[in-house]
Amino acid sequence: MNCILIVEDEPKLASLEADYLHHAGFQTHCLSQGLEVVPWLKDNAVELVLLDLMVPGRDGLDICRDIRSFSQVPIIIVTARIEEIDRLLGLEMGADDYICKPFSPREMVARVKAVLRRLQPPTINSAEQALKLYSQSFKVQYGNQEIELTAVEFQLLYVLYQQPGHIFSRSRLMDLIYQDQRIVSDRTIDSHIKKLRKKLAELIPEKEVIHSVYGAGYRYDPQNPD
Repeated sequence: MNCILIVEDEPKLASLEADYLHHAGFQTHCLSQGLEVVPWLKDNAVELVLLDLMVPGRDGLDICRDIRSFSQVPIIIVTARIEEIDRLLGLEMGADDYICKPFSPREMVARVKAVLRRLQPPTINSAEQALKLYSQSFKVQYGNQEIELTAVEFQLLYVLYQQPGHIFSRSRLMDLIYQDQRIVSDRTIDSHIKKLRKKLAELIPEKEVIHSVYGAGYRYDPQNPD
């Protein structure tokens, strides 16, 4: 399954994207109407979705939100709306990355490969041990070493760990961690992440596993540096 779904209503651009992806070894399928996307995805498996926000028939952010209700397929938003709120809102709806128009087709292919690479399960070999999480004790093990986290720190790590490479905004993390709807600020999440990173650095000093994404939030990625 190496098919990329291209959701784009400009025929020349859709054809250009498809040509470059074919050259990179991917199969593609193109849709130009927003109302077609969700029904098609429910009947077909793809490796990634390139989703233009301005397709006719339905808003791209609504499409992204609906896809996330039944699938974790990687989504890259393609948009000419370069305002920061659109970027952040797209990531909040569950997108994995975004590309602003106009863009280089080579950049588009590189972004696709980068997202797919990030979301691959970590490779475990004799030189690299898996990170193991124990929810009953809030302990994290790496090789023969282990650390103990607070409840909030463990929940943060668990959320990020479950979706390697996925960018979680601070507001999304607050919603997932504080489900009792208590009022907390972005700085609260930043503070917990800082403490979590410090503890993980004691366990895995050779690399950083929680990365900051400027203007967007945080992601767990044990293989790729910022």
